[in-house]
Amino acid sequence: MSHKSDIEIARAANKHPIQDVAAKLDMTFDDIIPYGHDKAKVSQEFINSVQDRDNGKLILVTAINPTPAGEGKTTTTVGLGDGLNAIGKKAAVCIREASLGPNFGMKGGAAGGGYAQIVPMEDMNLHFTGDFHAITSAHNLLSAMIDNHIYWGNELAIDERRVTWRRVVDLNDRALRDVVTSLGGVANGFPRQTGFDITVASEVMAILCLSKNLADLQERLGNIIVAYTRERAAITCRDIGADGAMTVLLKDAMQPNLVQTLENNPAFVHGGPFANIAHGCNSLIATQTALKLADYVVTEAGFGADLGAEKFMNIKCRKGGLAPSAVVVVATIRAMKMNGGVAKADLGPENVEAVKAGCPNLGRHIENLKSFGVPVVVAINHFVTDTDAEVQAVQDYVENHGSEAILCKHWALGSDGTKELATRVAEIADADMGSFAPLYADDMGLFEKIETVAKRIYRADEVLADKKIRDQLKAWEDAGYGDLPVCMAKTQYSFSTDPNLRGAPTGHSVPIREVRLSAGAGFVVVICGEIMTMPGLPSKPAALTIGLDDSGDVQGLF
Repeated sequence: MSHKSDIEIARAANKHPIQDVAAKLDMTFDDIIPYGHDKAKVSQEFINSVQDRDNGKLILVTAINPTPAGEGKTTTTVGLGDGLNAIGKKAAVCIREASLGPNFGMKGGAAGGGYAQIVPMEDMNLHFTGDFHAITSAHNLLSAMIDNHIYWGNELAIDERRVTWRRVVDLNDRALRDVVTSLGGVANGFPRQTGFDITVASEVMAILCLSKNLADLQERLGNIIVAYTRERAAITCRDIGADGAMTVLLKDAMQPNLVQTLENNPAFVHGGPFANIAHGCNSLIATQTALKLADYVVTEAGFGADLGAEKFMNIKCRKGGLAPSAVVVVATIRAMKMNGGVAKADLGPENVEAVKAGCPNLGRHIENLKSFGVPVVVAINHFVTDTDAEVQAVQDYVENHGSEAILCKHWALGSDGTKELATRVAEIADADMGSFAPLYADDMGLFEKIETVAKRIYRADEVLADKKIRDQLKAWEDAGYGDLPVCMAKTQYSFSTDPNLRGAPTGHSVPIREVRLSAGAGFVVVICGEIMTMPGLPSKPAALTIGLDDSGDVQGLF
């Protein structure tokens, strides 16, 4: 059992040159664009050249609702990828890039943990290959061009009160949620109220993560609705003339990043929409490319299965023609206890009854995932304080729900701790047991789609939406957007919109505060409850303890 920190383990990694990692997927040095010795982009030319190949099996890793006790979804994704390679399978991992917001806030990095990590970890959690900066720049270029268009005569007759395109920055900064721009007189333009979202909530991020190639990217960017005229006619990014320049800024960012696990297995890390305010999946182009190169691709979707997995199924799979062969739900004994009412400070002692009391949250996720027609396995991410009786309680509960729970020790043992899970997942995937289908049809009304998710996934009694919101949805349907899926922006901590309501609540309502049309990404964002599209920093942000030591190494990032 290691007592080293994640960052110490990552620093001690025996990294292979990135061309050797690429070779595991039969890529040559000419197929990649190296960023130093241990990172590379996969070239668009190579991606185009493999499109006719058959797909491997897609395995989704998701989780119960997150708790302060920690679940380890990314760690399990990496551990399962290493486990599949360890049992002789050709496997790759696909995860999202990390946002600077939570890294300097409270969530920390997004590269896994213990001996199931992706490296170079510090690079991944900071600037990496610059993708997020490119997205931020492309987004804000459009913002600047909208205000500039209005300043120079407003030929398109934009109603300044109806500019819907906000700005973004990849940091948690509550002071920017609601701002007034262009103060200071005539030279600075026309003052108007606007605000900032975090970059991972940007429609440009969603577009990058759902585009098939550069031509598709530019088409989608052009479709972004940025404002309306006084007659309520939509003004698009294409009307403003920004789509070409934005595509240029995103040209390199569109290419998936290749890195490696601690066991030197290939990992694609690309894109990073949050699952509580966006669609929560890595890029479609990375997943589709990995499926052409590996026999098994392990990917993750953000936060609990009620958010990330629901959007993976209803948005990403729908738009990308994907179908998962198996789903792994990550749970921990500690999180079961928290869902059973135990405080974080009291999680150490054995408490089988609390574990049993918390299991309905896991059971709800299993039922929900099975409703998509996919086979489900539970991975119990092992902590040293877990007892045999507590683990058995979860395994018995899961068995009664027609699934199976496998204890995994990848944090401490790497692939040796996930071989049992990998073997079972490969068996399920190879058996083609699934009959995947999204939860709702394209031609269902937008409000009915929202109700379907709220009632079938969240188990709510009703959706609360005032006439203004219902009229807006109807107007979008009349304008030809009725076939779009819905992207729910909701707290990750509960099935309900109350973050303090743990377990498997029923009888609750889902209040809709706002709806936003993402015409370029191709979905309608539904903002529920108190969820914010620009997070704030906690009272003691991680940034307080981040710095360089005497050797020039980063300290306090995790």
